[in-house]
Amino acid sequence: MVVNTKRVFYIKYLMDPIYASILARRPDITLEDLNNCTKEAMQPILAAAQVYQISSARGEIILEFYADKPLLARTPNLLVVSTNGVGYDTVNLKACTEAGVLVVNPAGGNRESVAEHVMAMMLCLSKRIIQVDRFMRRESDFDRESFMGNEILGKTIGIVGIGHVGSRVAELCRGLFTMRVLACDPYLTKAEILARGAEKVDLDDLLCRSDYVSINCPLTDETLGMIGARQYALMRLNAYFINTARGFIHDEAALAEALGQKKIAGAGLDVWSKEPPPHDHPLLQCDNVLVSPHTAGVTREARANIAKVAAEQVLDILDGKRPPHILNIEVWPIYKQRFKRIFGFTPQDSEAT
Repeated sequence: MVVNTKRVFYIKYLMDPIYASILARRPDITLEDLNNCTKEAMQPILAAAQVYQISSARGEIILEFYADKPLLARTPNLLVVSTNGVGYDTVNLKACTEAGVLVVNPAGGNRESVAEHVMAMMLCLSKRIIQVDRFMRRESDFDRESFMGNEILGKTIGIVGIGHVGSRVAELCRGLFTMRVLACDPYLTKAEILARGAEKVDLDDLLCRSDYVSINCPLTDETLGMIGARQYALMRLNAYFINTARGFIHDEAALAEALGQKKIAGAGLDVWSKEPPPHDHPLLQCDNVLVSPHTAGVTREARANIAKVAAEQVLDILDGKRPPHILNIEVWPIYKQRFKRIFGFTPQDSEAT
């Protein structure tokens, strides 16, 4: 049976009220918050919905509401899972693909905020601001020469994953501080990386040559545990490791060991295997580790921009347009068939403009 009313649901919260405002302009779309629903009241909504606007961060929703097989079994008409953030830790891409469900994200919506966070961490670590701040709060007498830092002007940064955020980091580093920019990204050619302001290298070469290593790639089967003891051993003694992408890409225990053995100079970490990390986490005991609780992209501007990108993309999808930020492109043929069965027309193959 062809349906006319399009249904979107979410759990707990939206990134910004602008998301609801954009969808509210369309009388044919119903947006439902299931946060305070009883299980009895929730199931009819799940069964009828075509779009799930899902939280991206682990810990923000319980496993029951992850986009995985159990939830997909309860949502027979679900066509799209749209993530609140660029990451998709709460989404089982394989399960969604098998169910014919399209997964999209608001790629690029928080690029400025995350890139600025990378720069802030680089500057804070290089100038040893976090270390001297902590010391001054504990001690009254110290030698300021013992906190001598370094300029980042003219140094080398290695960017792992030069997508939306990585390319902005490259632009800032090159433009503001005339830094040399190396990039490792197996999905881009040498010419494509050069166009983004960087020199294409492999991961080992990047680690050996960089004064700063910035992780800006998604968490996938390929990047899981990508940075471990062997990789830290390749880095320079004066190098800093920064991860604002996702936990589990780097091995936390191996990083703590590398720092303890002074194999690298320090680290800036915004993401963790458990978020937030426990207070007794070994990396929280290191004065040369700058930490934040997955807040690199948490700014008013980024939240509003991501919500706008996500809402507009959902509207395009429901209008039968092909969205620009598909994470499981291989599902498109099956998705088209399911879309036609539900709405009575076939979505177009060209991207929305």
